[in-house]
Amino acid sequence: MRMVVLESATEVRKDFSRFIDQVIHKGPAFVRRSRDEFAALSLDQLELLLAPYRFHLDHGREKDGSVSGGLREVDLVGNAASVEALKGSLAQDLIDYAQEYRANFELYYHAPNRRGHLPYVLRVLLQENAQAVAELIDA
Repeated sequence: MRMVVLESATEVRKDFSRFIDQVIHKGPAFVRRSRDEFAALSLDQLELLLAPYRFHLDHGREKDGSVSGGLREVDLVGNAASVEALKGSLAQDLIDYAQEYRANFELYYHAPNRRGHLPYVLRVLLQENAQAVAELIDA
């Protein structure tokens, strides 16, 4: 048995403005509609929950002086002239992947090897731009 109080979807619909105010100012809310249950929270609350989710870049220098590497958390690899350039390239790859994951959520979320990517995908989607995504990559 869950310890949270689940509001009914019917009650939420009756006074949606109150519900939104509650979520924004008093914290997350939990809702049940028939057998479906979900949580509602503000983007600030979501950002706080996802703050620990960062990317780790394992990299090495190639014979030609370029840098190759890959992210531990998702299967993305690349090659660039420098570590910073590689981070920038991988940041764009992360944005593309996050958008693809979101567009094909049912497929990706239910794939055993991709389900765990969800918090990372959400963290990427919450960023303002590619530079902010690159700043999530620790090298």
